[in-house]
Amino acid sequence: QVQLVESGGGSVQAGGSLKLSCAASGYMYKCDMAWYRQVPGRERDVVSIIGNDGSTWYADSVKGRFTISQDNAKDTIYLQMNGLKVEDTAVYYCAGTFYEFWRPCPKGPADYTHWGQGTQVTVSS
Repeated sequence: QVQLVESGGGSVQAGGSLKLSCAASGYMYKCDMAWYRQVPGRERDVVSIIGNDGSTWYADSVKGRFTISQDNAKDTIYLQMNGLKVEDTAVYYCAGTFYEFWRPCPKGPADYTHWGQGTQVTVSS
């Protein structure tokens, strides 16, 4: 089965940095992967997306501060978060689309097939 395991969350002062990791396993074909975040009582929001071709997308709120990257040899994606703000406090989730058999990958916004367990990021003033 596909598994996504996140790590790297923690507590940091405003202006600090954290790097999140998401290791994927158990898949045959991979499409886009993404980072989402959610605050209790609010809807889950997409933060950044990375395609299998290396293309990237960022929410306006994190542009210039966050960087998504991937290491295909390790089946891992990362989210480098710099200049953290209190508003970045949330549970961060790794998501991706994985298939047992090849099929065209979705284009544009997608409903990801698999999600990680989430990792807490807390930014204090």
